[in-house]
Order: sequence, then C-alpha cells, then structure tokens
Amino acid sequence: MDVRVAPSVSRSPEEVGEADSRIEARVPTLAHVPDHEADIERILISGDEIQDCVRKLGERITADYDGQDLLLVGVLKGAFVLMADLSRHIRLPLEFDFMAVSSYGAATKTSGVVRILKDLDHEIEGRNVLLVEDIVDSGLTLNYLLKNLRTRRPATLEVCALLEKAGVQQVPVHIRYRGFEIPPVFVVGYGLDFDERFRNLPYVATLKPEAYQSA
Repeated sequence: MDVRVAPSVSRSPEEVGEADSRIEARVPTLAHVPDHEADIERILISGDEIQDCVRKLGERITADYDGQDLLLVGVLKGAFVLMADLSRHIRLPLEFDFMAVSSYGAATKTSGVVRILKDLDHEIEGRNVLLVEDIVDSGLTLNYLLKNLRTRRPATLEVCALLEKAGVQQVPVHIRYRGFEIPPVFVVGYGLDFDERFRNLPYVATLKPEAYQSA
C-alpha cells in the first residue's frame, strides 16, 4: 500500500495561532464555569457528543411520531436542558408539560422514596406522551412515574433519557430513546446537579471527592 506524504506548507505565526485556537476550541474544557473547575474530576461525555446524540434522538422521534400529536413531559429539574435541546430537533408540532419529583435531595444516591412536588398542568388521557428524563439509575423513580402516568390512560407512553447507569437498576424499565450508558458513578452537568450546582455545564462529568465534602 502506498503512503503519500503531503508536502510541507510554511505558515505565518498568525496562521499557526489561528489553527491552534481552532484545535483548542474542539478540546473539552473544564473552565466553562471557572468557579467549578477545581471540583471537576473528569469529563465523561463532551458537549459536542451530547449535542450530536440529542440531534439523532430528535430525528428518531420525528420519524416515529410522524403525523401524530406529541406531548413532551419533562421531569424537573434535571431534564430541562435535555428537553429544550431535544424539542428543537423534533420537527413536529409539540406541547409541553412538567413534573417535579424528589428522590435525591442533596445526596448522591437515590433514596428510593419518590415525592411528587409538581404534577402535570394538563390531562393526558388519549395523548401520545414522551417522558423526558436526564438520567436513569435504580429505575425506582422512573418506574413510579410510569405507573402514575399510566393510570391517566394516555394513548402511548414512552421514555427518552439522556443517560442510563449500567448495572444498578433495581426494577426493569423500558427506555425507548436512550442517549448514553455510563458507569455507575455520580455525574453532574447538562442539567444534572450536586446540591443544586453544576447544572449549566455543557458536558457530563464526575466530581472530585473533596467537592462532596465541601457541600
């Protein structure tokens, strides 16, 4: 097999600097929020990877619900970022509603006890409902929500989740639209928080142990 080497090209210092800047722009940076930089251990999923995945999920949902009505139900607070980005990639008329639940508090593991803090504003009987979640770990919260929503007799009820933790599900749940499978570690960013911080990071990352101790 022939290997062809491209001829070298001389570049001015200005051109080199511009090229370096473009390369740096493609490398995930911790300093999106400088005050959080010291707390981030490592980036698991970059912002570019997330946006590419969300676009593909939107395309699948558009194809699957073509010609049908669709109601997106976001699970607050964590799913608000995913829901906003995802909805812009779904090329269908949409309606939106939200539920707020609590199962973590300021902890890093779900308690398994789910409280509904905010219920839906509208009836869903006879509607095609897509429940949008940020992350699924034990499955207890999601299983509770699905059981609750099924009693309201939607025409269809499916789940879209950005993340699913591998090997920690305590109850089986079907996720029709899944973004990424991640290790069973606590993560923040892209809507996910620890003690209400880190939600506005564009990537998904783990925290250093000292970040939990200082909370």
